[in-house]
Amino acid sequence: MNARPILTVAEMGAADRAAIAAGTPGAVLMERAGAAVADAVVKRFRPQAVTVLCGPGNNGGDGYVAARLLKARGWPVTVRTLGAPATADARGAAAQWDGSTVALNGALTGDLFIDALFGAGLSKPLEGPVAEAANLLAGRADRVVAVDVPSGVPGDTGLPRGPAFCAGLTVTFHARKPGHVLEPGRERCGEVIVADIGLGTTPSKTVENTPDFWLPRFPWPDAGSHKHVRGRLIVVSGDAWSTGAARLSSRAGLRIGAGLVTIYAGQDALAANAAHLEAVMLKPFDNDLELEQAAHTADAAVIGPAAGVNETTLLNVLALARTGAALVIDADAITVFRDDAEELFSVLDRDDVLTPHPGEFERLFPGVLKGSPERITAARAAARKAGAVVLLKGADTVIAAPDGRAAVNINGSPWLATAGSGDVLAGYIGGLVAQGMDSFEAACAAAWIHAEAAELHGPGLISEDLPGLTPAVLRRLYDER
Repeated sequence: MNARPILTVAEMGAADRAAIAAGTPGAVLMERAGAAVADAVVKRFRPQAVTVLCGPGNNGGDGYVAARLLKARGWPVTVRTLGAPATADARGAAAQWDGSTVALNGALTGDLFIDALFGAGLSKPLEGPVAEAANLLAGRADRVVAVDVPSGVPGDTGLPRGPAFCAGLTVTFHARKPGHVLEPGRERCGEVIVADIGLGTTPSKTVENTPDFWLPRFPWPDAGSHKHVRGRLIVVSGDAWSTGAARLSSRAGLRIGAGLVTIYAGQDALAANAAHLEAVMLKPFDNDLELEQAAHTADAAVIGPAAGVNETTLLNVLALARTGAALVIDADAITVFRDDAEELFSVLDRDDVLTPHPGEFERLFPGVLKGSPERITAARAAARKAGAVVLLKGADTVIAAPDGRAAVNINGSPWLATAGSGDVLAGYIGGLVAQGMDSFEAACAAAWIHAEAAELHGPGLISEDLPGLTPAVLRRLYDER
């Protein structure tokens, strides 16, 4: 299996030029792209009146090809155009169209609309009749098929600068662009089909976070495995009234395969934790020095879920950093360093993982998210500054490593918007890191499994459900490996 790249507009343009230089004419690539659009339409819709909106560039050329091929299959097709094509390949495609052509202005008629106006490289807001068309179709996304990206959605950011189309289906070519995977562009794209048009392999440091990327290195047990070789994970509990988060993390770590999971708790929290634990072990500690001594035998440690934003948590993080355990730092263990992030960064290394939501991200990396064009750039900058893996949570979760690698989750689930789901994610990451998985890939795998487990349950999900849903996801992955 190979990772699926996410390409910037510039990288995609370079891939196109390389294919043309290697002997594939641009007109052939356009024919393949238009055919992919027509095939997707035929596969998903019954024959009906189609209006193809064609822009002046190569995106419009793809639309002319799709229009011709749909008409040849007996579909009633009308082309609405902004004017004469502006590129040689688009002019060639338009010359082969022998059907109805009407200028794009005023009302739109038709049952299905193919948006081939502007592709991922558009860098200015939509205006005039194109903006009007976007507004007219705003409530009919399920009747819109976009070519490359919905017009008005920038391919590099997914953040429209004005009116933009919404599509129920987007057909792009060779690879997704950031605009397909980052909100709000992601939502505007609907279902995304990536069509192979023969551009070969394009390496990228940004990839889709799918099992294709990390499954070959997932830490499955073998016949000789036992609990001690499957990894030792510790989770630091909050105080007596805040113990549930640590149990969520510990159960998640155990379910995802860690051989031994232990909650370390202060004396006041022992009884509350003991009343709810079976396979997860429980050990007391009184101060950061005792925690440091205990953690020397651990492979990974999770700290932060309901830990408390106080000096105790700060000292516990610093104590764990003095051990050989890889750290998963979440929630309160992030916020406690808001006044001195450099103190935290100074003790981290590339095996550690920070898991902030946007608010926590701002506390550690003030201004970075707002000052970046999109979340991938922000997460990369944060990982480089911290010297650790950064998982920036959201509907479009981004995982970045200090060496510049980045992955974007494309299976985010709205059912994860419930208290405690982040604690489960931290436990998943810790459990995989404890088993020896590379921390960046462990964070990627955990984020994907987290969303898949949520989708298995759907409505009514609470965070306590997630660990119990994990085996079904793991079984599917095991069978697909």
